[in-house]
Amino acid sequence: MHSPHDPYVRVRDAREHNLKGVDVDVPRDVVAVFTGVSGSGKSSLAFGTVYAEAQRRYFESVAPYARRLIHQVGAPKVGEITGLPPAVSLQQRRAAPTSRSSVGTVTNLSNSLRMLFSRAGDYPPGAEQLDSDAFSPNTAAGACPECHGLGRVHRTTEELLVPDPALSIRDGAIAAWPGAWQGKNLRDVLDALGHDVDRPWRELPAAEREWILFTDEQPVVTVHPVRDAGRIQRPYQGTYTSARRYVMKTFSDSRSATLRAKAERFLTSAPCPVCGGGRLRPESLAVTVGGRTIAELAALPLTELAGLLPADGETAKVLTGDLVSRITPVVELGLGYLSLDRSTPTLSAGELQRLRLATQLRSGLFGVVYVLDEPSAGLHPADTEALLTVLERLKAAGNSVFVVEHHLEVMRGADWIVDVGPLAGEHGGRVLYSGPVAGLAEVAGSATARHLFDRSPAPARRVRTPRGRVTVGPVSRHNLRGVRAEFPLGVLTAVTGVSGSGKSTLVGEITGDLPEVGRLVSVDQRPIGRTPRSNLATYTGLFDVVRKVFAATDEARERGYGVGRFSFNVPGGRCETCQGEGFVSVELLFLPSTYAPCPDCGGARYNPGTLEVAYRGRNIAGVLDLTVEEAAEFFADTPAVARSLAALLDVGLGYLRLGQPATELSGGEAQRIKLASELQRGRRSHTLYLLDEPTTGLHPADVEVLMRQLHGLVDAGHTVVVVEHDMSVVAGADHVIDLGPGGGDAGGRIVAAGPPGEVARASGSATAPYLERALDGGTRR
Repeated sequence: MHSPHDPYVRVRDAREHNLKGVDVDVPRDVVAVFTGVSGSGKSSLAFGTVYAEAQRRYFESVAPYARRLIHQVGAPKVGEITGLPPAVSLQQRRAAPTSRSSVGTVTNLSNSLRMLFSRAGDYPPGAEQLDSDAFSPNTAAGACPECHGLGRVHRTTEELLVPDPALSIRDGAIAAWPGAWQGKNLRDVLDALGHDVDRPWRELPAAEREWILFTDEQPVVTVHPVRDAGRIQRPYQGTYTSARRYVMKTFSDSRSATLRAKAERFLTSAPCPVCGGGRLRPESLAVTVGGRTIAELAALPLTELAGLLPADGETAKVLTGDLVSRITPVVELGLGYLSLDRSTPTLSAGELQRLRLATQLRSGLFGVVYVLDEPSAGLHPADTEALLTVLERLKAAGNSVFVVEHHLEVMRGADWIVDVGPLAGEHGGRVLYSGPVAGLAEVAGSATARHLFDRSPAPARRVRTPRGRVTVGPVSRHNLRGVRAEFPLGVLTAVTGVSGSGKSTLVGEITGDLPEVGRLVSVDQRPIGRTPRSNLATYTGLFDVVRKVFAATDEARERGYGVGRFSFNVPGGRCETCQGEGFVSVELLFLPSTYAPCPDCGGARYNPGTLEVAYRGRNIAGVLDLTVEEAAEFFADTPAVARSLAALLDVGLGYLRLGQPATELSGGEAQRIKLASELQRGRRSHTLYLLDEPTTGLHPADVEVLMRQLHGLVDAGHTVVVVEHDMSVVAGADHVIDLGPGGGDAGGRIVAAGPPGEVARASGSATAPYLERALDGGTRR
């Protein structure tokens, strides 16, 4: 039995995901890095085991009624863990934040500022004191009634809704209408209402055009569809919705980013005429602090805001002190250029992660384990130094800091390292080393050791000669002011700069409409699907071929099973108890509902009849359980499947299972799956590939695999543009565009552009010293 003052967190027999009965001891009160190649099991150990067990223990102490209100991760598969304090997790949230979320809401700074205005603001004579909610654009008490707290109003015009008035309604004059059946239905409803849908739009009377596009009426009419040969279509009751009403509803309510983006094309945006973009009611905007409204203060950079807060009066002094103490860690992490009203979707992943870290620094907790998920993601090497300081401060406050990380500098700055591997998936799941960083050098077979202690110069590469250029700009957006940039064609270009310098904004201006671009493919880290029904096999199109293979077996033909029988998304072949999910939700009184394998199919997703059909000794569920590596062997003589699998192997994803749900994949894995889908197409015409930080979440060994693929695309005649912080990638590029010199208002211009060797010597560039070190064999990442 260990003493209660055991200085180690001791894990015994961890079997979560691919962990193979892992035993490991990690000291408390240190910065410990968990590392290993992508898919090796390091997150399963740090988050799936250590953090999950700490959370489970905490919930054991919470009243059962309260427990069901909190999302729980479930009990981990582990023998025992001793010496484990309470834990706080900072994972990278991959869900898209809403436009109402801002720097102020993420850091809780908005709450403090609203309290200052409520309690210590200067009110107009005779005005009653307002509650702090009245200063929030996200509450009914505070939001401007005209724009609902958004600060902008969206309107539309006939020119936007009907771009080509020479067309008739039947020919698609109303471009804003939805496609497919819904659009045809609106046309048929108009026809039934007595409007001429075959006359050119411009020949219709003005009053009629106005009603069709802008009415708020929703008349219901009986529609008699035109009968198609062989199809009987019955009359039905159709409701009319005007083009404006449809566009506004889609823009405000749709959960589909694609549909919202389409609707936005038919809208113009302007500052709200009532609040002038201030987002609040007139009575809230009448209150000032230091002569400024809350909207004006929220628009200032944090460094400026801290110097303008009042210090007179007892209440103001206390509230100002709280605000300044919250702003300080944000500024220390290099984010002083952000303003409170900056919306969260416009922030990079690195900026968002550091804002959350700053909030934790201010919380003043001690004696806990912080479990962080790649806090260096999206950080320029110059920003990483600030991150290391923050991790040290969390430790100095009496905490243990466990970091899942690939960044070599963070590893070098740690007190302890846990290396998981040796490879990914089935070939990983073992702890190769747990101890002080220097000791890892002795571990043969560690991919981490090979990169961590390698000081050899970057291999010399001949810079490719461009075949032409794509010119972007002048761009004036966010912090870019009239920036022009040239992207050479037929080469690999790296766009660099500190967080917030304008990299993603500049690259976002490259569109398929530009001359010379040809085909444009943007490979981002957004999930490949939002539900467990979307998986690796369905996304790549591989599953369509696999289902055809099963439908072609003798057994399937005898039973009359077609391709649809082998889909778990439609009735027929799937298990109807779980509707092809493989699991069912179990409702527990006073406890959160939990998921259990389906009692009828045992998690196989299909009904018994479907599972009786086998191909080479495996049924369809057995094939979905194969890893990409195993499947490549199994389908070696099925060219269409083998090609998809080879592309996935080429980007280092051999360890993923074919049926692995999209919700379990990291951003880096999702991005590489998209890249593999592109690679398997084998395009001959010129394509420009845009990748935003493709190395995020990748171990240096995986970065090598990825870069081989990207260089292969360039060698095949394509153009690749990457936004990147990894200096080993930048050192291997043909052309570098460096933005800066700082973030926010201190950035937004091109500091240097040219081959890596030239940019490494540029003065006034935050990237140059790190790039020079990578070229000379110093720190690469």
